[in-house]
Amino acid sequence: MIGPIVNGAAVFLGSAGGAALGDKVSAKVRSALPMTFGAASMALGIALIVKIKFIPAVILALLVGSLIGELCSLEVGIQKAASKARGIIDAITPARSNGLSQEEFLEKFVALVVMFCASGTGIFGSMTEGMTSDPSLLFAKALLDLFTSAIFATTLGYSVAVIAVPQFILQVALLLGARQIMPLTTPDMIADFSACGGVIMFATGFRICGIKSFPIANMLPALLLVMPISSLWLQYVVAH
Repeated sequence: MIGPIVNGAAVFLGSAGGAALGDKVSAKVRSALPMTFGAASMALGIALIVKIKFIPAVILALLVGSLIGELCSLEVGIQKAASKARGIIDAITPARSNGLSQEEFLEKFVALVVMFCASGTGIFGSMTEGMTSDPSLLFAKALLDLFTSAIFATTLGYSVAVIAVPQFILQVALLLGARQIMPLTTPDMIADFSACGGVIMFATGFRICGIKSFPIANMLPALLLVMPISSLWLQYVVAH
């Protein structure tokens, strides 16, 4: 489990360092670099989307998954948790709020949760380490997350460090479950899974850049549905 540990530590240390620097980092840098991270998220999304095998299956997974997310109010739940986390952190370090409104804080925080926890690199890196004991993909993600968390923490404060907890839990769960999941998958299912994650990453980039506020947290159930739907599509539609 060295990959999830290193990745989680990178987010925590980057967040702590960025929050400690705070206003020492120029406003120009704080506003410009998140735009770059948003563009990088969109680029990663495109790279994953092009792997798609069955377009209707991925679209169906996104539609049904988003509906489930809306009905369960996943984004609202994450926002409530983020609000509580901010309250606790600000009580300890009130000077690090950097003048953000609650709405602005939650907008950026939810986007970061998805970017850190639901990225294709993190998911596949965790599964790869579980199957092959090779943590190199998660090491690469840790390097990117170190700088990303540091920049966003200059604005959002120490609350960014809290994201390391769900990220670590998710990566460990994927790592431990990889040996049971991977034998049941096919290359086509994995390709559609990548594409589904790519759509979410692309929407995340739009949100980080402030172009369009997609309800990305509510789209996450699609990641659980896309591989079964892809398999069923192959068996009952394509095969016939």
